[in-house]
Amino acid sequence: MDWDKLRIFHAVADAGSLTHAGDTLHLSQSAVSRQIRALEESLGTTLFHRHARGLILTEQGELLFDATSSMARKLDGAAARIRDSEEHVLGELKVTTAVGFGTLWLAPRLGKLYAKYPDLKIDLLLEERVLDLPMREADVAIRMKEPTQSDLIRRRLLNIRMRLYATPEYLQQAGVPETLEELTQHRLISQKPDQPQVAAGARLVQQILAQNIASTLTVNNYFGVLQGVLANVGIGVLPDYLTADHERLVRVLPDVDSDEVPVFLAYPEELRQTRRVAAFRDFVLEEIQGYRRMQSEALIS
Repeated sequence: MDWDKLRIFHAVADAGSLTHAGDTLHLSQSAVSRQIRALEESLGTTLFHRHARGLILTEQGELLFDATSSMARKLDGAAARIRDSEEHVLGELKVTTAVGFGTLWLAPRLGKLYAKYPDLKIDLLLEERVLDLPMREADVAIRMKEPTQSDLIRRRLLNIRMRLYATPEYLQQAGVPETLEELTQHRLISQKPDQPQVAAGARLVQQILAQNIASTLTVNNYFGVLQGVLANVGIGVLPDYLTADHERLVRVLPDVDSDEVPVFLAYPEELRQTRRVAAFRDFVLEEIQGYRRMQSEALIS
């Protein structure tokens, strides 16, 4: 089968348009159309339905697109490994994680990684949606649950819990609650239970709201919750990893917390030898070890 025709087919199927594929490939629309017709003739089948809105893959076209997509991912992985040299880590690395963990824990630490690898280009994708690593929507993921997709290398980094925190200034002014019932005298800052977040955090918020809290501030991510707490607006539901970087946070109601939430690092098996992935993995593991040391020292003191 002609590799050049397959490359053109993949671009057309991905773009859904002869014109857009031609722009990507730097070919005229007529040249792209001729190559598609030639491929269909060689296979003895129709690969696209032609519609006014664009091109739609036939069943046979879907089968071929699955095959060319797999080929493209393997070629991308091979190209990434080839670009990585013995001495240098460079190029783009797509990293996905949840908004809270990405903004509050990961992003503030990336300066250390850039100091070591100044030519690295990180594309940080912060969203609660689980991106498809085998389909190369991202290269590396840090997720708040164990990945279920096949062909992934995964490593458990740590366990976290959602807990109640406030500042010393707020507690001095508003008082320290001793029971859940006494939270009704305070303002609760949290995400809404029905917003995208880890299930353990949502359950904790539901438990607290069941106390009929009169005054609340809801924010759609933990960064906003943290800012409200630091501004002395109220008592917030936050992940416990924040205490490593925010010494002003004081835990409220030590017996109240969420179930454990596992945090996993994952990346496709085909990227195992890619130096960019290895550099990021080692950096995260080193930072996690430092975080654990701080936790142990805090418990001892």
